[in-house]
Amino acid sequence: MSTTPYWVSAFLDLPPGGFERGVDFWQGVTGFTLSPTRGVDGEFATLVPPDGDAYLRVQRLAAGPGRIHLDLHVDNPAVAAEAAVELGAHVLVRHESGYVVVRSPGGFTFCFVRHEASVRPRPATWPDGTRSQVDQVCLDLPPQVYDAELAFWQPLTGWDLRDLEETEFARLLPPDELPLRWLVQRLDDPRDQVSAHLDLACDDRDAETARHVELGARVVRVHDEWTVLTDPVGTPYCITDRTP
Repeated sequence: MSTTPYWVSAFLDLPPGGFERGVDFWQGVTGFTLSPTRGVDGEFATLVPPDGDAYLRVQRLAAGPGRIHLDLHVDNPAVAAEAAVELGAHVLVRHESGYVVVRSPGGFTFCFVRHEASVRPRPATWPDGTRSQVDQVCLDLPPQVYDAELAFWQPLTGWDLRDLEETEFARLLPPDELPLRWLVQRLDDPRDQVSAHLDLACDDRDAETARHVELGARVVRVHDEWTVLTDPVGTPYCITDRTP
Protein backbone atom coordinates (compact mmCIF):
# COMPACT_ATOMS: atom_id res chain seq x y z
CA MET A 1 0.00 0.00 0.00
CA SER A 2 1.39 3.41 -1.01
CA THR A 3 2.45 5.90 1.66
CA THR A 4 2.42 8.78 -0.86
CA PRO A 5 0.03 11.50 0.40
CA TYR A 6 -3.02 12.18 -1.76
CA TRP A 7 -3.59 15.50 0.10
CA VAL A 8 -1.74 17.68 2.58
CA SER A 9 -3.25 19.97 5.22
CA ALA A 10 -1.40 22.58 7.27
CA PHE A 11 -2.35 23.18 10.90
CA LEU A 12 -1.84 26.62 12.41
CA ASP A 13 -1.14 25.70 16.04
CA LEU A 14 -2.02 28.86 17.96
CA PRO A 15 -0.69 29.65 21.44
CA PRO A 16 -2.81 29.89 24.58
CA GLY A 17 -4.60 33.21 24.69
CA GLY A 18 -4.02 33.81 20.99
CA PHE A 19 -6.47 31.43 19.37
CA GLU A 20 -9.20 33.92 18.58
CA ARG A 21 -6.76 36.59 17.34
CA GLY A 22 -4.94 34.05 15.20
CA VAL A 23 -8.13 32.65 13.73
CA ASP A 24 -9.51 36.13 12.93
CA PHE A 25 -6.24 37.03 11.20
CA TRP A 26 -6.02 33.92 9.04
CA GLN A 27 -9.68 34.18 8.11
CA GLY A 28 -8.96 37.71 6.93
CA VAL A 29 -5.84 36.63 5.05
CA THR A 30 -7.55 33.76 3.22
CA GLY A 31 -11.19 34.82 2.99
CA PHE A 32 -12.15 31.41 4.42
CA THR A 33 -14.92 30.76 6.95
CA LEU A 34 -14.50 28.86 10.21
CA SER A 35 -16.06 25.47 10.83
CA PRO A 36 -17.60 24.54 14.19
CA THR A 37 -14.92 23.63 16.71
CA ARG A 38 -14.26 19.98 17.52
CA GLY A 39 -12.14 17.94 19.91
CA VAL A 40 -12.52 17.21 23.60
CA ASP A 41 -11.96 20.86 24.53
CA GLY A 42 -13.06 22.46 21.26
CA GLU A 43 -9.41 22.91 20.33
CA PHE A 44 -9.67 22.14 16.59
CA ALA A 45 -11.40 23.86 13.68
CA THR A 46 -11.09 24.07 9.89
CA LEU A 47 -10.71 27.13 7.68
CA VAL A 48 -13.27 26.39 4.99
CA PRO A 49 -12.66 27.77 1.48
CA PRO A 50 -15.61 28.97 -0.65
CA ASP A 51 -14.78 26.29 -3.22
CA GLY A 52 -12.67 23.14 -3.29
CA ASP A 53 -11.55 21.11 -0.30
CA ALA A 54 -10.15 22.39 2.98
CA TYR A 55 -6.39 22.30 3.55
CA LEU A 56 -5.86 24.83 6.37
CA ARG A 57 -6.84 24.04 9.94
CA VAL A 58 -6.33 25.59 13.36
CA GLN A 59 -5.56 24.19 16.80
CA ARG A 60 -5.61 25.85 20.20
CA LEU A 61 -2.41 24.80 21.99
CA ALA A 62 -2.38 24.07 25.71
CA ALA A 63 1.09 25.59 26.07
CA GLY A 64 4.01 26.95 24.08
CA PRO A 65 4.47 29.33 21.14
CA GLY A 66 2.62 29.13 17.83
CA ARG A 67 3.89 26.79 15.13
CA ILE A 68 2.91 24.85 12.03
CA HIS A 69 2.37 21.12 11.73
CA LEU A 70 1.24 19.09 8.74
CA ASP A 71 -1.34 16.38 8.17
CA LEU A 72 -0.43 13.92 5.43
CA HIS A 73 -3.59 12.30 4.06
CA VAL A 74 -2.90 8.66 3.21
CA ASP A 75 -4.86 5.48 2.56
CA ASN A 76 -3.70 3.79 5.77
CA PRO A 77 -2.18 5.93 8.54
CA ALA A 78 -0.89 2.91 10.49
CA VAL A 79 0.97 1.52 7.50
CA ALA A 80 2.37 4.96 6.61
CA ALA A 81 3.57 5.42 10.19
CA GLU A 82 5.46 2.12 10.09
CA ALA A 83 7.14 3.20 6.85
CA ALA A 84 8.11 6.48 8.52
CA VAL A 85 9.62 4.59 11.48
CA GLU A 86 11.73 2.50 9.08
CA LEU A 87 13.07 5.80 7.69
CA GLY A 88 14.04 7.09 11.13
CA ALA A 89 10.89 8.70 12.52
CA HIS A 90 9.30 8.12 15.94
CA VAL A 91 5.61 7.52 16.62
CA LEU A 92 4.29 9.82 19.36
CA VAL A 93 0.57 8.95 19.43
CA ARG A 94 -1.60 6.25 17.87
CA HIS A 95 -5.03 7.77 18.40
CA GLU A 96 -8.12 5.62 18.77
CA SER A 97 -9.84 7.65 16.05
CA GLY A 98 -7.27 6.44 13.51
CA TYR A 99 -4.69 9.18 13.08
CA VAL A 100 -1.03 8.75 14.01
CA VAL A 101 1.24 11.53 15.32
CA VAL A 102 4.85 11.16 14.16
CA ARG A 103 8.12 13.05 14.68
CA SER A 104 10.63 13.22 11.83
CA PRO A 105 14.34 12.44 12.42
CA GLY A 106 14.98 16.18 12.78
CA GLY A 107 12.16 16.71 15.27
CA PHE A 108 9.28 17.97 13.08
CA THR A 109 5.86 16.79 14.28
CA PHE A 110 3.26 15.77 11.70
CA CYS A 111 0.26 13.45 11.45
CA PHE A 112 -0.93 10.71 9.15
CA VAL A 113 -4.70 10.99 8.66
CA ARG A 114 -7.34 9.54 6.37
CA HIS A 115 -9.68 12.39 5.40
CA GLU A 116 -10.94 12.48 1.82
CA ALA A 117 -10.01 15.57 -0.21
CA SER A 118 -9.04 16.10 -3.84
CA VAL A 119 -10.10 19.52 -5.21
CA ARG A 120 -7.67 22.41 -4.82
CA PRO A 121 -9.43 25.73 -4.00
CA ARG A 122 -9.04 28.74 -6.29
CA PRO A 123 -7.11 31.86 -5.20
CA ALA A 124 -9.06 34.61 -3.44
CA THR A 125 -9.80 37.78 -5.46
CA TRP A 126 -9.83 40.96 -3.35
CA PRO A 127 -11.81 44.22 -3.89
CA ASP A 128 -8.84 45.88 -5.63
CA GLY A 129 -8.74 43.03 -8.16
CA THR A 130 -5.56 41.41 -6.83
CA ARG A 131 -5.42 37.72 -5.96
CA SER A 132 -3.61 35.71 -3.30
CA GLN A 133 -3.48 32.21 -1.90
CA VAL A 134 -1.67 30.23 0.78
CA ASP A 135 0.02 27.80 -1.59
CA GLN A 136 3.28 26.56 -0.05
CA VAL A 137 4.81 25.11 3.08
CA CYS A 138 8.52 25.55 3.72
CA LEU A 139 10.38 23.15 6.00
CA ASP A 140 13.13 25.08 7.79
CA LEU A 141 15.97 22.60 8.32
CA PRO A 142 18.90 23.21 10.69
CA PRO A 143 22.18 22.45 8.91
CA GLN A 144 23.03 19.46 11.11
CA VAL A 145 19.87 17.57 10.05
CA TYR A 146 19.44 18.86 6.48
CA ASP A 147 20.70 15.73 4.70
CA ALA A 148 18.88 13.38 7.06
CA GLU A 149 15.58 15.22 6.60
CA LEU A 150 15.82 15.14 2.79
CA ALA A 151 16.67 11.44 2.99
CA PHE A 152 13.49 11.01 5.09
CA TRP A 153 10.92 13.13 3.26
CA GLN A 154 11.74 12.16 -0.32
CA PRO A 155 11.19 8.39 0.04
CA LEU A 156 8.32 8.87 2.49
CA THR A 157 6.33 11.03 0.08
CA GLY A 158 7.58 9.40 -3.12
CA TRP A 159 7.92 12.85 -4.67
CA ASP A 160 10.87 13.94 -6.79
CA LEU A 161 13.42 16.25 -5.18
CA ARG A 162 14.92 19.15 -7.11
CA ASP A 163 17.83 21.25 -5.88
CA LEU A 164 17.52 24.95 -6.64
CA GLU A 165 21.04 25.73 -7.82
CA GLU A 166 23.22 28.15 -5.87
CA THR A 167 20.59 28.73 -3.19
CA GLU A 168 19.81 27.38 0.25
CA PHE A 169 16.55 25.92 -1.08
CA ALA A 170 15.41 22.64 -2.61
CA ARG A 171 11.94 21.59 -3.67
CA LEU A 172 9.87 18.45 -3.29
CA LEU A 173 7.49 18.09 -6.22
CA PRO A 174 4.00 16.90 -5.24
CA PRO A 175 1.31 16.55 -7.94
CA ASP A 176 -0.15 19.83 -9.16
CA GLU A 177 -3.58 19.04 -7.72
CA LEU A 178 -2.28 19.14 -4.14
CA PRO A 179 -2.96 22.48 -2.42
CA LEU A 180 0.53 23.08 -0.99
CA ARG A 181 3.85 23.23 -2.80
CA TRP A 182 6.81 21.97 -0.71
CA LEU A 183 9.99 23.97 -0.26
CA VAL A 184 12.89 23.00 2.00
CA GLN A 185 15.37 25.53 3.31
CA ARG A 186 18.81 24.91 4.78
CA LEU A 187 19.15 27.33 7.71
CA ASP A 188 22.48 29.01 8.47
CA ASP A 189 22.41 28.51 12.23
CA PRO A 190 21.87 25.30 14.19
CA ARG A 191 18.52 24.94 15.97
CA ASP A 192 17.11 22.25 18.20
CA GLN A 193 14.64 20.92 15.65
CA VAL A 194 12.96 21.37 12.28
CA SER A 195 10.18 23.92 11.99
CA ALA A 196 7.93 25.05 9.14
CA HIS A 197 6.22 28.17 7.85
CA LEU A 198 3.55 28.98 5.27
CA ASP A 199 4.02 31.06 2.10
CA LEU A 200 1.48 32.95 0.03
CA ALA A 201 1.48 33.64 -3.69
CA CYS A 202 0.05 36.97 -4.83
CA ASP A 203 -0.35 39.33 -7.81
CA ASP A 204 0.96 42.41 -5.98
CA ARG A 205 3.28 41.88 -3.02
CA ASP A 206 3.14 45.49 -1.82
CA ALA A 207 -0.66 45.54 -1.82
CA GLU A 208 -0.87 42.13 -0.19
CA THR A 209 1.61 43.12 2.50
CA ALA A 210 -0.33 46.29 3.27
CA ARG A 211 -3.52 44.23 3.58
CA HIS A 212 -1.85 41.86 6.04
CA VAL A 213 -0.41 44.70 8.12
CA GLU A 214 -3.89 46.23 8.38
CA LEU A 215 -5.10 42.85 9.65
CA GLY A 216 -2.42 42.87 12.37
CA ALA A 217 0.72 41.35 10.81
CA ARG A 218 4.21 42.75 11.34
CA VAL A 219 6.84 43.01 8.59
CA VAL A 220 10.17 41.44 9.62
CA ARG A 221 12.30 41.58 6.45
CA VAL A 222 11.85 42.45 2.78
CA HIS A 223 13.80 40.41 0.20
CA ASP A 224 13.95 40.72 -3.58
CA GLU A 225 11.26 38.07 -4.17
CA TRP A 226 9.52 37.63 -0.82
CA THR A 227 8.62 39.42 2.41
CA VAL A 228 8.87 37.83 5.86
CA LEU A 229 6.11 38.69 8.34
CA THR A 230 4.70 37.46 11.63
CA ASP A 231 1.01 37.08 12.34
CA PRO A 232 -0.55 38.79 15.41
CA VAL A 233 0.44 35.87 17.68
CA GLY A 234 4.04 35.74 16.44
CA THR A 235 3.96 32.93 13.87
CA PRO A 236 6.31 33.67 10.92
CA TYR A 237 5.22 33.33 7.29
CA CYS A 238 6.10 34.83 3.89
CA ILE A 239 4.39 36.64 1.03
CA THR A 240 6.06 35.85 -2.30
CA ASP A 241 5.98 37.08 -5.88
CA ARG A 242 4.74 33.72 -7.22
CA THR A 243 1.62 34.00 -9.38
CA PRO A 244 -1.42 32.50 -7.60
